[in-house]
Amino acid sequence: MPLVQARGIAFMLDGNAGLAAELGCDGVHLDRPEAYAGARRLLGGTRMIGVSAGNSRHVAIDAAEDDADYVSFGPFFPSTTKQSPAFADPGIIRWWSELMEVPCVAVGGMTPANSRSLIEAGADFVAASGGVWSHADGAAAAVKAFNRLFSGA
Repeated sequence: MPLVQARGIAFMLDGNAGLAAELGCDGVHLDRPEAYAGARRLLGGTRMIGVSAGNSRHVAIDAAEDDADYVSFGPFFPSTTKQSPAFADPGIIRWWSELMEVPCVAVGGMTPANSRSLIEAGADFVAASGGVWSHADGAAAAVKAFNRLFSGA
């Protein structure tokens, strides 16, 4: 965490608001939207809270109305990080980005090779664990490839 934060990058913990508060993380990502209120009490108003919406417009809107800092949609592709029986409709990204100001994150099996359409649809960020750490040319090459995609190159 100190290495990430020293570079001006937010360090988000997945799924445990209490631990995120205790460790001084910049925020937490919640897979359970109903945990938002408790997480906000623990983290206060300055740390980020993101909420997984899966493929649910209703969950995403509720999270935005609760002042979540971002919502995530997905999974869009098979992932080695988290297994899912169903995939999200990529159209949800375009719908969200056209209607809402709260940033959205595309999750689930994101790689430089498969994320272009979601970025073009309006994803503000991608969560790319395996897409970075398992990249054939190494993590640095993966990050550079994602950066090119977001820059429109």
